[in-house]
Amino acid sequence: MKLRPANPRLRRILPLAVALAIGAGAGAGAYALTSHGSGAPTTSRVVVPAQPASSTSAVDSLAQLYKQDAPGVVDIRVQSSTGNNSSGGFPFGNPGGSQKQEAEGTGFEIDTKGNIMTAEHVVDRASSIKVEFADGSTAKATLVGSDKSTDTAVIHVDVSASKLHPLGLGTSASVQPGQTVVAIGSPFGLAETMTAGIVSATNRTITAPNGFSITGAIQTDAAINHGNSGGPLIDAATNTVIGINDQIESDTNDNSGVGFAVPVDSAKSVAQTLIAGGKVQHAYVGIWIEDVTGGARITQIVKGSPAANAGLKVGDVVTSFDGKTVSSADDLTADVSSAKSGKTVTVTIKRKGATKHLSVTLGVQPASPSS
Repeated sequence: MKLRPANPRLRRILPLAVALAIGAGAGAGAYALTSHGSGAPTTSRVVVPAQPASSTSAVDSLAQLYKQDAPGVVDIRVQSSTGNNSSGGFPFGNPGGSQKQEAEGTGFEIDTKGNIMTAEHVVDRASSIKVEFADGSTAKATLVGSDKSTDTAVIHVDVSASKLHPLGLGTSASVQPGQTVVAIGSPFGLAETMTAGIVSATNRTITAPNGFSITGAIQTDAAINHGNSGGPLIDAATNTVIGINDQIESDTNDNSGVGFAVPVDSAKSVAQTLIAGGKVQHAYVGIWIEDVTGGARITQIVKGSPAANAGLKVGDVVTSFDGKTVSSADDLTADVSSAKSGKTVTVTIKRKGATKHLSVTLGVQPASPSS
């Protein structure tokens, strides 16, 4: 499913931080937070010693939180290449032929086995991945797996368990606006940078690298910039990760106080599947929708999709999905995201004043919304 927000701007993650605005928006766009090229400032790294306290315990101050958590945050440097048929760094392909690219992002350790969580767009098309730890040492990393639909990836380093300081993973289900949060990462190549702010809003919908919607995103005013992608958004009260920093919305391509993190509950589920060697699958209906009073109106149906096979039509207003009331496009998108492919659900619609109940067998999400 692809959400067309009530705001006519569609957010899209572009690895080169190119804005894509559609419709009558004011020109603001959402940007991926990966730094590219060799223009990052040269800095000396501040070595942060690991603290004996558990990284999952509550902290009395942000300074204490930093001492506990910074050793578990890593700088990720990626080399990749794109060609004429690749859209990997260029929104419409690379007109100049094959070209090597370098990118820098952030990740964080999630266990003592060497698994590190980051954003999918940080390591997309990577030919080599290098991790730099808080003490300045480096290690080669391999890709365990990734999922474009949640912009989540797991990489692995073969180092001693004593070198790793995994962060505690919390839950995004109970996050509320006003909670104090911090982001630790490598903005503009400045590794081990911490910024603080609050949760500005919850249940935002942002666009994944493959064009599908990520629901339940956390909005924050903690400063995050290019290079923060893949880093942790940490709840100060519980000292646990509640999101993966992913996008910003800005007129200037830099932080303007509106950042978004992928909810950790979605990312955690994906990471567990990838580490276990499984394949991540998402439910799929095959419709484009928009907000309308009393539900979500279908504006487009993908040919041959589960929606088309079930008899849904453009103009139908979905009011219920699998027994859950649908009041907006975000509601329906979230309901589909939480469902499992292969399940048959009842979808209630309003069509020309009449109420109808249709059975839809959910498919498996394809590579892109138009597939």
